[in-house]
Amino acid sequence: MKNIVVIGGGPGGYPAALKAAGLGAKVTLVEKNKLGGVCLNCGCIPSKSLLDAAHHFYTVKTISSLCADGVQAAADALFAARDWQKIQARQKAATRKLTQGIAFLLKKAGVEVVQGEASFKEEHAVLVKLPDGTEKTLSCDGVILATGSEAFFPPPFDKIKDKIYDNSTIFDMPVLPKTLTIVGGGVIGCEFADLMNSLGVAVNVVEMQPRILPLEDENAARVLFQSLSKRGITFYTAASATAVQEENGVFTLTLSDGRTLSSEAVLAAIGRTVDLSALHLENIGVEWTRKGVRVNAETLQLKGDIYAVGDVNGLFQLAHAASRQGEVAASNLCGVPAMYHNEAVPRAIYTTPEIASVGLTRAQAEAKGINVKSHKAFLMANGRAVAQDQTEGYYELLSDAQTGKLLGGVLTGANATELVHAVSVALAAQLTVAQLKEVIFAHPTFAESLGEAAAK
Repeated sequence: MKNIVVIGGGPGGYPAALKAAGLGAKVTLVEKNKLGGVCLNCGCIPSKSLLDAAHHFYTVKTISSLCADGVQAAADALFAARDWQKIQARQKAATRKLTQGIAFLLKKAGVEVVQGEASFKEEHAVLVKLPDGTEKTLSCDGVILATGSEAFFPPPFDKIKDKIYDNSTIFDMPVLPKTLTIVGGGVIGCEFADLMNSLGVAVNVVEMQPRILPLEDENAARVLFQSLSKRGITFYTAASATAVQEENGVFTLTLSDGRTLSSEAVLAAIGRTVDLSALHLENIGVEWTRKGVRVNAETLQLKGDIYAVGDVNGLFQLAHAASRQGEVAASNLCGVPAMYHNEAVPRAIYTTPEIASVGLTRAQAEAKGINVKSHKAFLMANGRAVAQDQTEGYYELLSDAQTGKLLGGVLTGANATELVHAVSVALAAQLTVAQLKEVIFAHPTFAESLGEAAAK
């Protein structure tokens, strides 16, 4: 029986522990904070709860166009009655329920959970500092490292990081501010801009790149930029913050172009960083940077019987990528060969409109020497989208122009984060666009636009 130690109980660690236990290993999981990691406790899950609540209130704010005359005052009163504490309580209840579920699954699988901070004594020995100050050594046949990442605060924000929010601490915001400046126009920045704007907060977004979502499809990013701008969010692109001051509860940012922005609160959404200093990786001869450690991208092997999954390996900072990596690492460590495929990971942005993609991007395909063909269907021609007044965006498929093989897809608009999995399945089945075209989609549905795109 393999004796395995998993360091970290987040979306990479606990699936790894469950997989290894399912393969017959004796598993000890060491977690220094809470099971579920950043994603469950202060990331993916709470943010989606808040986004859902915010979108409900945005509907309240805009519902008067479908009502009889004279109801605007009632709608305004209902919107004004939004309760931030109740909204927070809802997301905390969801988080608590899911955390308890993880603990139950680990216990049922026979995984021993140890609360403490782990470090390497050597390749097959892990030292754990327990909450009471004592230490214990865990001897093992292998280790899966899944310690995640933390918010990145570059200058000038590093000096005031205890006064501003990041994507973890913003969930504990005591009251909604009237004004908020978000530094970073990536996925996290755009989701929180949407969320706060929907709750009536005046939002500024500062992005140092020429456009928001610089790592996503440019056309999809343009659709979101236009939509959020129409709703009153102000974007400052190709600009960075060179200085920040706080006085009497007001933050003033000086931008690289000389302009200044003032707001009651600041959210730093500039990215994530990895700090592995406490693990003492030097004891096993492994070097690391703030981007993490380097692993075999298919097996997740770091060195010998040590594997690293999730944010610590820099392959893909997404919870579901970490979960799949954890399962693959556990399989390989238990002697059951498995491979991880980074290009098969779907990417989802939960704004309104939503953006989701999977497979190769155009740039990635062209870098491989592939002649790319685009198949695009706009939602303005989709029956259900027109009926529900959700016509923003498009669904696009990318194929190899020579073979017709499906390469990837970019979906921008309603239900994109759900429907992207239809493209994922098609990619896994190695379908051609012509084969996907033969699929019968129900009418009227947003999914029909995938069939329409395949027919283009």
